[in-house]
Amino acid sequence: MPLAVQPLHPLFAAEMLGADLTQPPGAPLVRAVEDAMARYAVTVVREARISDEEHIRFSRAFGPLELPPRMAGAGTRRRLRPELFDASNLDANGEIIPYDSERRRLAKGAERFHSDSSFNRLPTKWSLLLGHTVPPEGGDTHFIDTRAVYDALPAQTRARIERLVAIHDFWRGRERTGLTGVTEAMRASMPAVTHPLVRTLPDGRRSLYIGGHAVGIVGWSEPEALALLDELYDFATQERFIYVHRWRQWDLVIWDNRCTLHRATPLETDRYKRDVRRTTINEYGPETSASAAA
Repeated sequence: MPLAVQPLHPLFAAEMLGADLTQPPGAPLVRAVEDAMARYAVTVVREARISDEEHIRFSRAFGPLELPPRMAGAGTRRRLRPELFDASNLDANGEIIPYDSERRRLAKGAERFHSDSSFNRLPTKWSLLLGHTVPPEGGDTHFIDTRAVYDALPAQTRARIERLVAIHDFWRGRERTGLTGVTEAMRASMPAVTHPLVRTLPDGRRSLYIGGHAVGIVGWSEPEALALLDELYDFATQERFIYVHRWRQWDLVIWDNRCTLHRATPLETDRYKRDVRRTTINEYGPETSASAAA
């Protein structure tokens, strides 16, 4: 079947049909994916029936991996290879983690729109999330194209934010969603970083770089900063900007963290297993863990 790319939303997002990711990615496929990502920012590769090794190999064709963080407690047995982020509701034995567990509560921060790893100094490029086991209901993922959001902002707002630098902090962002008990050691493991509030992409387009990890603005008081960031967040999360991805098994969803926000929707039940595995790539640099980058 020849490659075909079809839009999924009026503003962005597309599906790619006919891609065989079981083979090493050749130049034509790499170019087709890069072209789709430059245009649509979110690309859903359908029927990507691939192993973890093939998932990792395909991801490396587009940049060096960002590896999952080595944090306190990371010495416990992992379910997946060390290159993969586990976004599932499963423990190391493949059993469902109870919905009211501490681990699932920590993950609730991902239900606020965010950009993966914006709390790291290294620039994150894409995330590639593969649905191994998809529940029959729930667990949708919502996406926003922040290029379209930036373009839609009033001119006076664009001028106001042009030179601002935002503070991104994983733990402070989680506290804003209700997490308690954050220790100084936890903060030290991933300290706050700064990024421009408006990013210029390789093709020259501008994007708004905000989300759940953006908790301050350099030189501003916290109340002033949060007022502006919340105003921008509310503007960006209007329904007209949102693509809702309803998962099919073996969807590989690729999104550009430089110009999209996404959020998970909760799987509020312990009836279904959800096994989804993610790679994340950087624009450049060595392959290193997110905690080492911090």
